[in-house]
Amino acid sequence: MKIYSYNVNGIRAAMRKGLIDWVREANPDVLLIQETKAQAEQIDEEPFKELGYHCHWHSAEKKGYSGVGIISKQKPDHIEIGSGIEYIDQEGRIIRADFGDLSIMSVYIPSGSSGDARQDLKMKFLGGFQAYCKSLLNEKPNLIIGGDFNICHTEIDIHNPKSNKDTSGFLPEEREWVTAFLQEGFIDSFRQFHEGEVDRYSWWSYRANARNNNKGWRIDYMMASSALKDQLKDADIAPEAKHSDHCPVMIEV
Repeated sequence: MKIYSYNVNGIRAAMRKGLIDWVREANPDVLLIQETKAQAEQIDEEPFKELGYHCHWHSAEKKGYSGVGIISKQKPDHIEIGSGIEYIDQEGRIIRADFGDLSIMSVYIPSGSSGDARQDLKMKFLGGFQAYCKSLLNEKPNLIIGGDFNICHTEIDIHNPKSNKDTSGFLPEEREWVTAFLQEGFIDSFRQFHEGEVDRYSWWSYRANARNNNKGWRIDYMMASSALKDQLKDADIAPEAKHSDHCPVMIEV
């Protein structure tokens, strides 16, 4: 099973840029989507359905903002919309699909780059999300969490760690949170297969020709529960997909 995660930065815009052609070629068994920026009824599902996918969405209450989705070839046994935490679910940031004893979540963690209030919300979100996932592991030990975490974990995950040390997305407390999250029983699957590899990023600013110069950040992850360690076959990043300021990340189990 190949599972991809992709922050599309507006699914309707990404579809106009050829997203469906990429899905046809990449042929994921499951695709986790973040930042749809659309209500469910605004998304044209037909191109996905023509490729054999089932579609599920969780939109933000605020129109044109946030939103996550899961498309899958196999019909899920169960779809969990949201986390049950109101301030998280109002922004459409978590959706989960269960396939037998495997549970797969799409998550879009807030950015804190717009100011102190959003950074404070981000840190609150991280605490609530960690507690939610810790509890969920007891119920769903075979758990994969893919999405935009909006945090670079280590210095090799960002093009210029020194100049970004005080920037949201690379703050010490955010990086410490990723470490603590992994210690709860998760594996950063990309690093499982690409330990120490540098210049591998999943997001680039639209400014200063950052993508062509590969001045990026690795903020998109496929986290696998430790129970799945022996079933992990591969993990990678797909920078050739250019429908967004992010690119897809992949795990194979």
